Amino acid sequence: MRIIYNLLIFVIITNGFLPVFGVENNKKIVFKIDLKKEIGSTTWIYIQKGFAQADTLHADAILIHMNTYGGEVLYADSIRTKILNNKTPVFVFVDNNAASAGALIAIACDKIFMRQGASIGAATVVNETGAQMPDKYQSYMRATMRATAEAHGKDTIINATDTTFKWKRDPLIAEAMVDDRTVIPNIIDSGKTLTFTAQEALKYGYCDGIAQTVDEVIDMQLKYDNYEIVAYKPSSWDNIKGFLMSSIIQSLLIMLIIGGIYFELQTPGIGFPLGVAITAAILYFAPLYMDGLASNWEILLFIIGLVLLGLELFVIPGFGIAGISGITLIVAGLTLSLINNVDFNFEGVKTDDAGKALLTVIAGIVLAFGFIIYLSSKIGSKGLFRKMALETTMDTEKGYVGVSMDELKLVGKTGFAYTVLRPSGKVSVDGVIFDAVSEEGFIDKGTKIKVASYETGQLHVEKQA
Repeated sequence: MRIIYNLLIFVIITNGFLPVFGVENNKKIVFKIDLKKEIGSTTWIYIQKGFAQADTLHADAILIHMNTYGGEVLYADSIRTKILNNKTPVFVFVDNNAASAGALIAIACDKIFMRQGASIGAATVVNETGAQMPDKYQSYMRATMRATAEAHGKDTIINATDTTFKWKRDPLIAEAMVDDRTVIPNIIDSGKTLTFTAQEALKYGYCDGIAQTVDEVIDMQLKYDNYEIVAYKPSSWDNIKGFLMSSIIQSLLIMLIIGGIYFELQTPGIGFPLGVAITAAILYFAPLYMDGLASNWEILLFIIGLVLLGLELFVIPGFGIAGISGITLIVAGLTLSLINNVDFNFEGVKTDDAGKALLTVIAGIVLAFGFIIYLSSKIGSKGLFRKMALETTMDTEKGYVGVSMDELKLVGKTGFAYTVLRPSGKVSVDGVIFDAVSEEGFIDKGTKIKVASYETGQLHVEKQA
């Protein structure tokens, strides 16, 4: 009995207490995140959610599996900052390409591993067409690349009685990946933007090892014997939200909101333009609201702005305080929804983030005005808009007659609005119903009116003083 008792005690100790101290449960967790598309809002979501999951799992390391030609600098900078400030070590495996914004992210990682034949560099800032941006953009990128390289510090090299300090990643090399004017003897000449192959990066401190697979990185480079790879799996909503939160898509949605509202105001009743504007507004605010960026009060600012603008156009004659306030609130609501502030506290908001948000909204408004001008010029011409205006020439030889000028006698007479005028509708003058257009915007049904003029076969009326 004593032997059985001792065996039971042994089993309890080995299976109950020892795992707490990590004797058996010593498997390392490597959390893998794939960055194999253009750097932008979607990949930023991957990093944020992936890092959060890795923290929940108490991962021993995060491994970014990268193959990208670059993307948006602002999102790359956000990812870079996230990596540099992360407590868990972050490694990157460059599987073929770490170009442009990808190079910045890779340099931020604690260690860089590359596949044989891969490349890293070419971080010059370009626009959508591939043309190089002005020097002020390059200057910012140069400084960002240098600062990222410097963040890894220096190695202390002791040789006999001499002690020297050498950058782990030479900041000048990082700068040369941006500026083709940077000269580094025996590495790069002026007029060329620096890009390293895997072997060159290994030689000059921008690669910590060559590997062919993720498992080889972990086995041979990190030398983990017992490990488990946990991969981040993006949901469909992550991809949809990332797409809708792209700066380009947000600008297009703002364009549709503004353009839809404008064309709705130009046509009687409620129609297709308003539906487009409402749909675009939902697609704009929904992901921001669900992501915690857009608060109720910010969306309310946008709605109040629309109401004030509507009152200015339909109720209040002229254009004054209500219209200006409406436009200001619309822009404020759209902009503040893109900023990660807490209520009215903007202490944690970076100037770059605020500038990006305002630039996105302004770009959308500019696109909207261009969209309005374009559609206005296309209505009645070839293509999709050819049926939205009358093109037929009504020659008298074909039986058409000119417009009667009898209504000209009504100018100066009074009556009342037979229907709501917004701005077109029907009026009653001398007991006869006529089509009319309000010169003062919205006129409610039953309101007394006065015929102001008769132009192109149309009565123009105003409220009777």
